[in-house]
Amino acid sequence: MDPLGAPSQFVDIDSLPAWNDYCEADQLDSHKTQVEKPQLDVRSPFPYRQDINAKIILWKGNVALLNCTAIVNTSNESLTDKNPISESIFMHAGPDLKDELQKLKGCRTGEAKLTKGFNLAARFIIHTVGPKYKSRYRTAAESSLYSCYRNVLQLAKEQAMSSVGFCVINSVKRGYPLEDATHIALRTVRRFLEIHGETLEKVVFAVSELEKATYQKLLPLYFPRSLEEEGHSLPCLPADIGNSEGEPVVPERQIRISEKPGAPDDYSDEEGLEADISFIGSHAFARMEGDVDKQRRLILQGQLSEAALQKQHQRNYNRWLCQARAEDLSDVASLKALYQTGVDNCGRTVMVVVGRNIPVTLIDMEKALLYFIHVMDHIAVKEYVIVYFHTLTSDYNHLDSDFLKKLYDVVDIKYKRNLKAVYFVHPTFRSKVSTWFFTTFTVSGLKDKIHYVENLQQLFTAIPPEQIDFPPFVLEYDARENGPYYSSYPSSPDL
Repeated sequence: MDPLGAPSQFVDIDSLPAWNDYCEADQLDSHKTQVEKPQLDVRSPFPYRQDINAKIILWKGNVALLNCTAIVNTSNESLTDKNPISESIFMHAGPDLKDELQKLKGCRTGEAKLTKGFNLAARFIIHTVGPKYKSRYRTAAESSLYSCYRNVLQLAKEQAMSSVGFCVINSVKRGYPLEDATHIALRTVRRFLEIHGETLEKVVFAVSELEKATYQKLLPLYFPRSLEEEGHSLPCLPADIGNSEGEPVVPERQIRISEKPGAPDDYSDEEGLEADISFIGSHAFARMEGDVDKQRRLILQGQLSEAALQKQHQRNYNRWLCQARAEDLSDVASLKALYQTGVDNCGRTVMVVVGRNIPVTLIDMEKALLYFIHVMDHIAVKEYVIVYFHTLTSDYNHLDSDFLKKLYDVVDIKYKRNLKAVYFVHPTFRSKVSTWFFTTFTVSGLKDKIHYVENLQQLFTAIPPEQIDFPPFVLEYDARENGPYYSSYPSSPDL
């Protein structure tokens, strides 16, 4: 207890400013993009909600000092982790906390367990265990971290708590990237407040100086404080924003075979030609491209200059980009068919495309196009190369040439200018023929950039093996067909 008349070290959360009261001017500059103006006609999946923002507090300080109903402790499975947050909570709570934790008999990753607060200002402590992060098990780590935040909030709801003080659950010791973890934390809290907002009055994010910068950067994406900030933040949202509760989406739960792909759900054969005509033009390709026939007619008539054509194309691309930022693309992202890895021998960014991970007949190819734009927009501003693993693909995985042509036509000029090479790994005779036809008769300027790579040893002459994150089946296939690769490799590319 504090001596009589001495100021308390604990902080009353009612004295802290809500997120609504933060100045947003500094935040807006960091979220502006090159689009002509904020796309206010396209609403964010996390729209401006003043009532929700009033419940959010960002505070730089020690979570153990918060005077709220419950604070969150991040620990390990045995609840004995000695990280700075846990040690501070144990110090302020007193020795009784250790005795009570022994009765809990540990806590599994993603779970949440409750104890009293003892000498803390908070009445309760909610203990949770964040995941250990490894890039190859990223999906599992995302799901576990989501479970931490969700189970803490659910426990608070069940216990009728009015306020919760969150520490940053992903401890440095467990290696979770701070920005990735912050996205999960913010979107999970946002979705919970949308559904169960009446059960919680305040949610405090207690952060360090380093963590505060990341939270200030990302909070406007999920808790915009005005319609203007919502518009500016929209293009900065990640592709994977989870489902309606913020949970990362498992692809097997999202992919469904449609009886009549491309047709509306209420389509019936009896509606006849009239229904077919009404559906034409409602697809996003038609919506976003405008009157393509009119544009082509003007081009043929010479009424559109080259500069006007480029401006028109840039406007179309910006609309695609805004749509990509606004769309829920988590089902496509979870396929892990497109991802950034290291750099090649020339220092250029390497993007990997895994053909086997593209279930062409089961996914929405329009969303696949949006996801490509979302991922590649910031990559294509500098020189880059693509490694396409054709390994063990089947007809089920082959991208249609019409889709590839559409992709090539839609993307910005920087994509084509800065793409320096496409390494086509484990090609088949059929794929070589198809690629030759496509690059000869459908698109121009791409043929000379295609390099067929029969084995990984050949690929390593251009890209060091440690710079590529390989799908395991690619390594197994290459070892089976060509023998294991050697640890030494030439340092200069000859592809």
